[in-house]
Amino acid sequence: MFDNYDIIVVGGGHAGCEAAASAARLGSRVLLVTMNLSAIAQMSCNPAMGGIAKGQIVREIDALGGFSGIVTDHTMVQFRMLNRSKGPAMWSPRAQSDRMLFSMKWREVLEGIPNLHFWQDAVTGLLTENGRVTGVSTRYGIDIRARAVILTSGTFLNGQIHIGPKSFSGGRLGENSSVGLTRVLNDLGIQSERLKTGTPVRVDGRSIDFSQMMEQPGDEHPGRFSFLDTPPMKKQLSCYLTHTNEQVHDILREGFEDSPMFTGRIQGSGPRYCPSIEDKIDRFSSRDRHQLFVEPEGWNSIEYYVNGFSSSLPEEIQYRALKAIPGFGQARILKPGYAIEYDFFPPMQLQFSLESRVVENLFLAGQVNGTTGYEEAAGQGLMAGINAHRKLMDQEPVVLKRHEAYIGVLIDDLVTKGTNEPYRMFTSRAEFRILLRQDNADARLTPLGHEIGLAGKERMERLDRKQHIIQQVQDFLGRHNAEPAEINAYLETAGTAPLERPTRVANLLLRPQVSLEGLIEHLKELRLFVHGFSGEPVYQESLESTGILVKYAGYLEKEREHAEKISRLEDIGLRADFDYAGIKALSSEAREKLQKVKPRNIGQASRISGITPADISVLLVHLGR
Repeated sequence: MFDNYDIIVVGGGHAGCEAAASAARLGSRVLLVTMNLSAIAQMSCNPAMGGIAKGQIVREIDALGGFSGIVTDHTMVQFRMLNRSKGPAMWSPRAQSDRMLFSMKWREVLEGIPNLHFWQDAVTGLLTENGRVTGVSTRYGIDIRARAVILTSGTFLNGQIHIGPKSFSGGRLGENSSVGLTRVLNDLGIQSERLKTGTPVRVDGRSIDFSQMMEQPGDEHPGRFSFLDTPPMKKQLSCYLTHTNEQVHDILREGFEDSPMFTGRIQGSGPRYCPSIEDKIDRFSSRDRHQLFVEPEGWNSIEYYVNGFSSSLPEEIQYRALKAIPGFGQARILKPGYAIEYDFFPPMQLQFSLESRVVENLFLAGQVNGTTGYEEAAGQGLMAGINAHRKLMDQEPVVLKRHEAYIGVLIDDLVTKGTNEPYRMFTSRAEFRILLRQDNADARLTPLGHEIGLAGKERMERLDRKQHIIQQVQDFLGRHNAEPAEINAYLETAGTAPLERPTRVANLLLRPQVSLEGLIEHLKELRLFVHGFSGEPVYQESLESTGILVKYAGYLEKEREHAEKISRLEDIGLRADFDYAGIKALSSEAREKLQKVKPRNIGQASRISGITPADISVLLVHLGR
């Protein structure tokens, strides 16, 4: 019934979709096995992509040749660039998506890849020979052979749903959990633990009084995620902001005695940065309100997502508390909020390619590695797909460094530090975030994506044109002066000192109050020069990047120097069979952790929790450095 495949991808979520697409497009014959073909790329939680640091990940996926950004651009109902009031390292794109269209578009993308095949079933076991995976076995009693397997099962492994005093098996509300696979991996020597996440009620938008809420429209000039020329948005839907109050909190407290979290029925750790509403009012009892974002689920859907109101309290408590929130007095609930507990495999058991250290040719990506969020899952899936294919081709894995991508920070954190709670990406996790901006993800990663065969010629040509425009405008700013008579009115309006003599335009741009857009508007010669590029598709992107590169040149140079120093440590390799136990000058903790993680180089060794500078010095001496 089944031919042999190169790679089997288990799970059709965000990680599975990117993994299957990348491996198949690189040339592997791929089978995607999912429990429900109608739920591919399902947005199980909020209908949004991007956000703080997460938006950067989506742009990196796109720059490498992945599809998350393209699918989002085709299906979004609102776009906002977050943190515009802060520095460009913090600017983060975020889009509300049409939940149903998002899933449909992903399926259309996947079905357009000739090397990719599909099978609806549940994987219950792995086939192995001599410590190497050779395929999967399924609930239907079928064995399917493959040279590599990528496991992306999300929250479905032994998933247990909790609503008040009730608990039942499920991967998400209305769908079965996956049973049996965790035990198989445990028997192979892979350890598992439990985590918890949750989701809020969904509300009938026809029953919401939006006049009692603050409207949050999208950007006046909406952007996009993909560096390709995806369709521009012509209309947008608004989100809304409201708040809880003391009455809401009092009602919620009535349900604490039935809370699975407070009674101890939930053993897994929950997400620190996205806690349930009951957790928030318990931990932050001094606060009399919490903000809630009311988000549409799609163009033609009555369903609204109440972001910030995640709960596993009894349905009746959720309903009463919701109705006490401004705008929800007549609310009708479509689905209750719930918590879900599920198995994951601590990621320190992985290599930096996301291949298991225990079972050869088994790769893991997404929530099974302890992360939370569509974007973190998709980034891992992309890298797992790339590296599974390259492993079968006897090629070196692609491992992104921390100064190259947020995806590199994500995977490095997981493998070197592990996690005991759902891991979420933030800009603060990246020490090189000025280098890792959303606007330059193409410059950082598209050449690599093109080199490995995932980013096409069109992407490279577009990047080359963008970099040409940036260089031309930078050169102009560095050569030309602004005359006081021409620019002083603008400078005074902007709240900065007027000029007394002609000054280089690039030097003016260093002032915090001055923008490149403002200079273009008030300097005729500059305006005429940049207008020569205005017909280019990359025109606006190029100007945005130029402004950042000139204004923050000093900071960028310092960060590059820092990254180069760190890279020297990354260049000092450590063999996979390195015997740390034999180095008695290392602390016992260092020997234990280094032996467990097996870092690829000194830089990664230095980031392992518990490894001290003294331990690194010992290693360098041992290596003759």
